[in-house]
Amino acid sequence: MTTVPSKELETFVNPQPGRDYTIRIDIPEFTCLCPKTGQPDFATIHIEYVPSEYCIELKALKLYMWSFRNQGAFHEAVTNFILDDLVKAIEPKFMRVRAVFNVRGGIYTTVVAEHKNSEWQAPEQVVLP
Repeated sequence: MTTVPSKELETFVNPQPGRDYTIRIDIPEFTCLCPKTGQPDFATIHIEYVPSEYCIELKALKLYMWSFRNQGAFHEAVTNFILDDLVKAIEPKFMRVRAVFNVRGGIYTTVVAEHKNSEWQAPEQVVLP
């Protein structure tokens, strides 16, 4: 196998640091383990962020997400853990991680965690006619 799971998040320099823009990433094949039963939990992870100086490199992000496959974690914990690691890696102006977990025992779970740099002001939303 040429690649293996990794907790290392690579970054690259934001090509437009003077402009606020949003990067959206959807990861439909996220897997971790239930810490109570050891059974797999499946989720789609949605990441939205406004970069500052750096952006997340996607292959490294894929390997990072893969690293949770054999790790037991509650949905709330793993969502916040992902947010904390990504924020530490790139220090974005804003980031939201939304984890939409598949049904388990008739219950769907969605966990949303956010980070906002205290110095950043979100741009006013433009509504076109």
